[in-house]
Amino acid sequence: MPRRGENIFQRKDGRWEARYIKGYELSGKIRYGFCYGKTYKEAKTKVEQVKASLVNSGPRPTSGNRHQLAFFCEEWLRMQKSRIRESTYVKYDSALRCHILPKLGGCCPPGFSTQIVESFKAELLEEGLSAQSVKNILIVLHSVLRYAAEQYPGVFPAVDIRYPREAKKEPRVLTQEEQKRFAAYLREDMDACKFGVLLALMTGLRIGEICALKWENLSLKNNTVLITATMQRIRNLTGDGKKKTKILTGDPKSDTSTRMIPLPDGVASLCRKMDPHRLTAYILTGTEDCMEPRRLQRKLRRYTRDCNLEGVHFHTLRHTFATRCMEAGFELKSLSEIMGHAKTSTTLDRYVHSSMEAKRTNMEKLKLVDL
Repeated sequence: MPRRGENIFQRKDGRWEARYIKGYELSGKIRYGFCYGKTYKEAKTKVEQVKASLVNSGPRPTSGNRHQLAFFCEEWLRMQKSRIRESTYVKYDSALRCHILPKLGGCCPPGFSTQIVESFKAELLEEGLSAQSVKNILIVLHSVLRYAAEQYPGVFPAVDIRYPREAKKEPRVLTQEEQKRFAAYLREDMDACKFGVLLALMTGLRIGEICALKWENLSLKNNTVLITATMQRIRNLTGDGKKKTKILTGDPKSDTSTRMIPLPDGVASLCRKMDPHRLTAYILTGTEDCMEPRRLQRKLRRYTRDCNLEGVHFHTLRHTFATRCMEAGFELKSLSEIMGHAKTSTTLDRYVHSSMEAKRTNMEKLKLVDL
């Protein structure tokens, strides 16, 4: 039996056969290559080496309109490097190197078609990627094709790219009872990390924002916190071979993410209590050593496990903050700016979710209606 999404089979003669996309004919027909091994592991190792060599060999341009798709991918990515953030560049590079180039890099423009893109999309979904991840990959592919159409008119035929739809899931939001219990836990034997998590719960900060936040960003005179940076771990593209990933601290994800948030008196009082009196110290550590998002996620898992809270991720705190604000009658424009959104619709669609308590309260209002 083949392993899901891998195209690796055991033949009748006992050998294992691994199939990979070697390229495309001008007609759009896929050209497959094959690797063989005495065991599944041997066949898989061989096919992974072949796929890697196809990617690392880079584009193999020919003449006229017979450049392969890899040529246009490399050219598009090179043009993007000076225009976008490093983190965005890494995402684009990963989408190309890990998915688009291995499967479509050898395709020539005249043979490119909507059907090829649909097959590519189906294969990604079969491999277990989420609909959102596949959509992000297709967005990169779409950008490459749009670039090729602008720079080389008439080279690629018109291709219709249909993005997969992901079933909308109701995000996890702490109930009021869960939030009170979690906040009480964080206040007990509070250290710098617990304080940072509680601050995020009370302000709706993203995980990268709280990791990058320093005490110099808090004004205990004005009771405000200024968000000017975010932290994330990204793939290391320097090629030094020492570290596969690195920590990157930079500007927030958008212009509206740079914002000043007023602190309620109770939160400001807590900040004064935890103040290490070192402006360059990080909120989460109380020292000049940072805590990266991955480690904070591990800390949060331990905290929520201790409180018997299930299905809680750091973004759950952000969802919970926005929901509590709306339940308290927050003006939507103010909440949108505190969340760092450019549009109020983003706040409503992504983060504001009515709790069961609020729904029940509203349903009870029907008692006042003469039915």
